[in-house]
Amino acid sequence: MPADVLRLIAIRGARSAGQGALVAGFALYLHALGWHAAGIGATLSAALLVGALLTLTVGPLSDRIGGRRYFLLGYEALQILAALLALGSTRPALLVLAAILGGFGRGANGSAGPFGPLEQAWLAQLLPAARRGRVYSQNTAIGFIGMALGALGAGAVGWFAPHGGAAPYRWLFVVSLLGSLASLALLARMKEPPRRPRADPLEHASECEEHRAENRRMLKLVLVNSLNGLGIGMIGPLIAYWFLLKFAHGPGTIGPALAASFAMGAVGSLLAGAIARRHGLVRAVVWMRLAGLVLILGIPLSPWFALAATLYALRAGMNQGTAGVRQALVAGLTRDHRRGLAASLQNVSIQIPRAIGPLISGFLLHAGMLTAPFLIAAAFQAAYLALYAKFFREFASGGQD
Repeated sequence: MPADVLRLIAIRGARSAGQGALVAGFALYLHALGWHAAGIGATLSAALLVGALLTLTVGPLSDRIGGRRYFLLGYEALQILAALLALGSTRPALLVLAAILGGFGRGANGSAGPFGPLEQAWLAQLLPAARRGRVYSQNTAIGFIGMALGALGAGAVGWFAPHGGAAPYRWLFVVSLLGSLASLALLARMKEPPRRPRADPLEHASECEEHRAENRRMLKLVLVNSLNGLGIGMIGPLIAYWFLLKFAHGPGTIGPALAASFAMGAVGSLLAGAIARRHGLVRAVVWMRLAGLVLILGIPLSPWFALAATLYALRAGMNQGTAGVRQALVAGLTRDHRRGLAASLQNVSIQIPRAIGPLISGFLLHAGMLTAPFLIAAAFQAAYLALYAKFFREFASGGQD
């Protein structure tokens, strides 16, 4: 495997621990500071929305002017600034700014958040198509392992501060800060490969037709991902807070529960890669996400925390484990000079609808409607699966090495 592929995977691992810690602990930290559910949900929605707008700008811009490495260096600088802001103050305005800059609580599985499409496009440059399914799945698995370790660290807040209080949560931002510093050091050693010359699509009729075909595929991608994002946003960003409201548990148990879900995401990533090699990318996504759809319906009906946490972890393995093969499919939708655009559309078409979810869920939870977010999420996920299988059936046959 090329050295820079290994470095990109290591960077993902370095970032993921801080992201996992803040997925498990950030909403609980705001709650400990006295924030109410609607305010927490609105803050997470704002962070997701700003991230989506950045994605829409950064990916296509990197296709045009190049320099993906410089964009990623800028992202790490923003992460460092966000962590320092959160460490330095508990003022609501500064915490909201830090959450928006750092994407706190979003859980990007170790990717560079709104700059993640640049990493995907960079990996695609370094790997032949036949290897992308496997390597993207391994990359995703590393991110989930780091997220699990970070969530376990968030659980330590409950162990060392059993009587509550907000102060112990502050060290979680140190984990994020250290991950960004390590990523910055690794990026400094990398050199972006030259890109293939871009052909003018107006020179040949075949090029024009390929351009139009790519546009059609990307339009389908945006439609199905919008449904997926709405479903994800209803549950994922506020799941730690939901456990708190539903079962009155704190970080000492919620952290390990989310760590288990991230660990299952890593297992699911490897499983998805194996299924994709034998049965194709689309079948891997549809089969596993269908199992996740069944599991999601059982979570709000669970009378015990242990059962709900177990179902959530299994569902995470089935749903989040497909992230790598979905990225591999997107990398094959366009030619090299449009991969930044395709990866950006992949992310932003999930992130913008996902940004709506916490806002809606926050109000539902504030009103005591603890089951409704799961039912709404399940409906969106079912529609997503049906359209995904229909739109991308041309990728259903054949495996990936």
